[in-house]
Amino acid sequence: MRLLHAASRTHARFDDPDLIACAGLVPVMRLGDRAGLPRLVAEHLRPADPKGVNAEAKVGCLVAGMLAGADSIEDMEVLRHGAVGNLFAGVRAPSTLGTFLRALDWGNVRQLGKVYTRRNSSTTRDPGERRTTSNSVEKLRPKSNSSCRFCATTR
Repeated sequence: MRLLHAASRTHARFDDPDLIACAGLVPVMRLGDRAGLPRLVAEHLRPADPKGVNAEAKVGCLVAGMLAGADSIEDMEVLRHGAVGNLFAGVRAPSTLGTFLRALDWGNVRQLGKVYTRRNSSTTRDPGERRTTSNSVEKLRPKSNSSCRFCATTR
């Protein structure tokens, strides 16, 4: 097999308006929503600067952008490419997100730390959601007398 064109004559163009490069964000952002991230941000984050309004939407955009690979304010533009706007509402412009981040002070960073801590220690679940305990997982594990090579224990 050989290439048909020289590298200088080859280019890729992703300009289809229905293209979604980061469709994997849908289940992750749904998980964050079900876990109560917007509610926790609204409860605990209180920026003093007026530019900190709608913090739950802006923090959600920042989380989504970082998950999509953005490592700078300009890279947050990834959330506005193609048909991503058809999947998510309230996507903010990168300049708006940068202004929001500059409006945060040290106390707000501590408040975001509290959101992280509360989310990780919370037991909030949707009504009717079945909770799996480690005991029920143990019952599903196949019985074997052999040694587990991954955890170096005998079952």
